Amino acid sequence: MAELSYELSPAEAKSKMDAGEAVLIDVREPQEHQITAIEAAELIPMNTVPHQLQHLEELADEKLVIVFCHHGVRSLNVVTWLRRQGVENCISMSGGIDAWSTQVDPGVPRY
Repeated sequence: MAELSYELSPAEAKSKMDAGEAVLIDVREPQEHQITAIEAAELIPMNTVPHQLQHLEELADEKLVIVFCHHGVRSLNVVTWLRRQGVENCISMSGGIDAWSTQVDPGVPRY
């Protein structure tokens, strides 16, 4: 099996979601989530990821876990950390929810 890269584009993320191959995890803070959100995503703030490790492992056993934040920096850190914990089936959405808004769904407000 080829090694998964660390990032994919919002369009690639949407394609995988539409195909039922992936789940979206939002690692932004609750106050950011209140401003705008991607409907299908589960909110797991970055600071709670270690406490959610077992849940994330279970998700990754079933589907690709696509992690996103505002611009893609925190999510890339989370993916790097998850892979160090042995959760290989995860990837960061480059550009975060901001890029999702400009490239996939302009109905998602930018902030």
